[in-house]
Amino acid sequence: MERPRITAVSQRRGLSTRVSDQFSLVPAMHFPEAASEAFALEFGQFLDQTDGVAKLEHLFDLLSNFALNFDCPWIAYGSLATDQKGLKPVRGDPTVMLNYPHGWQERYFEMGYYRIDPTIKRSRRRAEAFRWSEVYNDESTTEDERRFFDEAATFGLRSGISVPLHGPDGRFAIMNFAQAWAGEFQNGAITYLQLAALHFHLRIGNSAISSGIEERPNLSPREKECILWTAKGKSSWEIGKIVGISVNTVNFHIKSVIRKMDAVSRATAAIKALKLGIIEL
Repeated sequence: MERPRITAVSQRRGLSTRVSDQFSLVPAMHFPEAASEAFALEFGQFLDQTDGVAKLEHLFDLLSNFALNFDCPWIAYGSLATDQKGLKPVRGDPTVMLNYPHGWQERYFEMGYYRIDPTIKRSRRRAEAFRWSEVYNDESTTEDERRFFDEAATFGLRSGISVPLHGPDGRFAIMNFAQAWAGEFQNGAITYLQLAALHFHLRIGNSAISSGIEERPNLSPREKECILWTAKGKSSWEIGKIVGISVNTVNFHIKSVIRKMDAVSRATAAIKALKLGIIEL
């Protein structure tokens, strides 16, 4: 169930006095005064809530809750190495976390869209957040990249912004915020979401360092084989033909991997297996 969005400033009380200081350098927002103050309070509460949080999933949930204030039920975060072309985890790197609709996650991997994802391509060249509509309407955007956005919209991701998060040695992360309606993000909303993404990126980096290496589930050779082909975009029927087993057996192994990886879908299980170095593309 979605948490209710803010409706008035009076709904949020007792925030730290440091919140107002944090906004002395934030550009002017194009929100009504009351709404701007309410969003500032919400952002301050988000900062307070993340203090001392070490569990990555908890940090992600807090960011997801904050993004709902801007009608963004879908968010995705991932870090990439210098030579990576798509949003795939690198062994030893911070995680990939997302709450996109399961159907879109499955389609994204099935079609190998991490190879052409235009938000990643643009993020490599940008330092500031940008609207997806800017990329869609850019004359340098290919028809395949526009079809990527069109297909994402059929799964409910009808508009969005991307926040590039650059780091040392050519590495960078990207945070996407998506809406279920085809509107434009106001400049003020982009500013708050960019600040929240940066804060999350720094917090998740600190948490990853302090928590050490994540435990790797023990997968059987067949389970590794099935989830590897899943990560390569193959269906259960295709995997069965490649490996020489029935579709039911393929599904049995993939369900076992999903359970062992504590994942919610085969796409999420594939992401975790890649991140932990259990499989490599």
